[in-house]
Formats: sequence, C-alpha cells, structure tokens
Amino acid sequence: MNTQKIFNTPLFNLGFRVFFSLAGLSALILIVLWNAIFKGNLTVDHYYDATYWHAHEMLLGYAAAVIAGFLLTAVKNWTNQPTLSGDKLGGLALLWLYGRILPFYSGLLPDALIALVDFAFLPVLAYQISKPIIQTRHTKSFIFIGLLAVLSIGNGLIHAQLLGLYENTAWTGVQLVVATIILMILVLAGRLLPFFIERGLSGVLIIKNPLLDTLSIGSATIVFALQIGSLSGTFLALMAIFAAVINGARLLGWYVQRIWYVPLLWILYVGYGWIILGFVLTALSAFHLLSSVLAIHAFTVGGMGVLTLGMMARVSLGHTGRPLKASNAIAIAFVLINITALIRVLMPLALPNGYDTLIYASTLTWLAAFALFMFVYAPILTRPRIDGQEG
Repeated sequence: MNTQKIFNTPLFNLGFRVFFSLAGLSALILIVLWNAIFKGNLTVDHYYDATYWHAHEMLLGYAAAVIAGFLLTAVKNWTNQPTLSGDKLGGLALLWLYGRILPFYSGLLPDALIALVDFAFLPVLAYQISKPIIQTRHTKSFIFIGLLAVLSIGNGLIHAQLLGLYENTAWTGVQLVVATIILMILVLAGRLLPFFIERGLSGVLIIKNPLLDTLSIGSATIVFALQIGSLSGTFLALMAIFAAVINGARLLGWYVQRIWYVPLLWILYVGYGWIILGFVLTALSAFHLLSSVLAIHAFTVGGMGVLTLGMMARVSLGHTGRPLKASNAIAIAFVLINITALIRVLMPLALPNGYDTLIYASTLTWLAAFALFMFVYAPILTRPRIDGQEG
C-alpha cells in the first residue's frame, strides 16, 4: 500500500512556504485581472462586482494568505508544537485557492457554495492554530484566534449582501476586515519590530513601553469603531489624531538610526509609518478636507502592502536558515512598493484629474515589486532549508 504523501515537497513543510508563494502569485494575478476589468478590457460573469471583488481579494485573498503563512509558522515557534504540514497544509492551501477560483464560475455553481468555500478558510485556519495555542495555554496568542474570528465575521457580512440575505452589509464587512488586519499588524509590531531590530543591529537594546502599546491599539480600535458606526466629524478627527500621535511615539521609541542601512528593518519601519499616515488622513477626511479613499489606501496599499512584503521577505530568510540580508533585487522591490503607495495615496492630492494615469502607474510599480519578490523567493520557498533542519 502506497502511503506517500501527495504534498511531500519542501513547499508544504511549513505554512509560510506555500502561503507566501500563493500571496506573491495572487498579488500579481489579481492586480492584472482587476486592472483589465477596471479599464474595460475584460468582462467576466463573476460572483462579486468589480469593486467588491478587488477589495475582497486583496484583503481576504492576498492578505489572508500572508496572515495564514505567518501564523502557521509563528504559532509553531511560540508554542513548540507542530502546525499543519504535508497533505493537511496542502488541503488548507487548496481551500484558499478554490476561494479565488470559484467566483469565476458564478452561474454554473450555486452562489451559496461559492460563498461557503471562501468563508470556510478563516474559521479552518483559526481552528488549526487554536489547537497548539490552547494545548500549551499560550495566553498571549489567544488574541489571534479572536482576530481571525472577527475577520470571518467581516467576510460573512460581505457574502450576506452578495447572497441577498441583507442589504448594505458588504461595505461594513470591508471596513471591519481592514480594521482587523491593521489591529493585527499593530499587535504583531509590538512583538516583532523590537525583536527584529535587536537581532538585525548589534549592540542595540529596545526598551518596550507597555502603556504605549496599549494606547496605540486601543486608540486605533476606537477610530475604526467610529468609522464602522458611520460616525464622523470632530470626535473621529480628534481620535484619529490621538491614534497617529500615540503610534508615532511608539514607533519613535523603537527608532535606531542604523535601520536605514538594513532594508529588512527599514521596510517594516516605513510600513508602520504608512499606518500612522492613515490615521492622519482619516482625521483630515473627517473634516471633509480630502477623500476617505486616500486614508483607506494608506492603510491597505501602504500599511498592509509594504509591511506584508517586508515581513514575507524577513520570515522566509529566517525560517529557511539563510542570512538575514536582503538582496539588491529585494531592496529595489521595497522601494517600488513604497512608490506604489506614494502614487496611490499622495499623488492624487497633487494630480486630482490624473486618476486613471495614477492607477496605471501604481499597477506597474506594484507588479514590478511582487515580480521581483517571486523571482528571488520562489527558489527559497520551494527548496529545503540550507542548514538541513526541519521546516
């Protein structure tokens, strides 16, 4: 009897390998498809309309893949317990992949089935990481189970409107997903950025400030709650300014001038800076001084896009036994992803009539950044660790 695993390759040794690969590929494919749809060059019968498809797939497709890859890897380290690998990891990856493909079969498959397959991914992921967390009583990690549950609720609100179960819930779902991912980043930043800086720069000791950590996450939570509750005006603006100041103070407390010589560090630092800018732009939009779309893209293209690319690059090197040094190509990719955010977030203020041109330019720089990532990291993610260890 043949008991060999179907997914018996290094790509399925640990979660970061397959899900960072899928994230990189989806960052390329999804943006190409969306740009073609946006320009009217491609018309498809689809479960989502064009606007919600773009938002859903970048948040619950691309970003969810990065989150899955990171958590399946980090929880193994935090708890010293195994997480998914081999066939089981391959099954979870296929579930994510089916969630991307099945919406193109709307009309051939029931919409409820399409929604169910996509919705199932996050609860299954939450269940899989909860087992080692609960087994070892790693209380600091319980928050990630809760955040995945909230992401699932946001995804459910999107599908509820698309299935005709409720009206006007999809945008609330998108807002909830954006808020939850940013909060997850803020939680992880407190754990990882000081550690990465200390590891990346000799002789550096970062002093953590628990009060700033609490206030940064708490103030962000209030800002997002006000937005989801459709409350704007002075109170939202003041809270957004407070969140920007507190998170700026938190980031400044981790600052070491030498980070600018280490791409794997400055990319994370700058990514956090885009989130702070997101709060500033939220305050300005609350006073109706600019469009709230710019704030959203500061959080998504800037915060999520920059930080996830930097995180995937750093984690992939560390967990394949390679030196923690970015190649020249990846350093260029880091610059390109920040140019993408700059074009998408700030350039519309200078060129309000050049929206279509800016969309096209940001698409090109985004694709160039992730093409470089896949060129450099596909061999790293698909080959065994160079030190011969497991993972």
